[in-house]
Amino acid sequence: MSTSVDNSEAPAAGVTVSFGEHFAASDQFDAIFREGMSLVERAAIYLDGPGRKEARALRGPVSMLYATESMRLTTRLLELASWLMIRRAHKEGEISADEVRKKRERVRLTAPGRLSHVKGFAELPEGLRTLIEASFALNDRIVRLDRAMEVGTAEPAAAASPVEAQVAQLEEAFSLRRRRAGGV
Repeated sequence: MSTSVDNSEAPAAGVTVSFGEHFAASDQFDAIFREGMSLVERAAIYLDGPGRKEARALRGPVSMLYATESMRLTTRLLELASWLMIRRAHKEGEISADEVRKKRERVRLTAPGRLSHVKGFAELPEGLRTLIEASFALNDRIVRLDRAMEVGTAEPAAAASPVEAQVAQLEEAFSLRRRRAGGV
């Protein structure tokens, strides 16, 4: 008695699974989307309400720092919300992958980082500091996701060996970063 195994549905060797496509369709993406939009809403409520009152009480350099950092916060959140909206529109089938790439080029995500270098940051109202820190944490996650999604969609040049294929992928990833940074 012989048993045959049907391998017709087994994945072909060398098939690359796109992290970006799977992530964008996942519950984790939905959670990050909700978190991002909630942070935008919380920031708007804070800056229009308690933050405005707290800003009026500030004097001198701290007042100027508040204005500067609240504008940076708003800009950062708008960029993050744009990224999330583009990805959601693609997930919902509202835009194509080519449209995602075109729209994504206009979004300026900042490199991962923190405000530890800003003189006087500790003197800002706690509400603003909390929002800024939350925005940086979300930014860092989205930057990592964006990089992973880009690498997953990059089409490496045909190579004679697996090592050459990996080198081609690395070169493509670094050339994208340089182009975004305003280099080549």
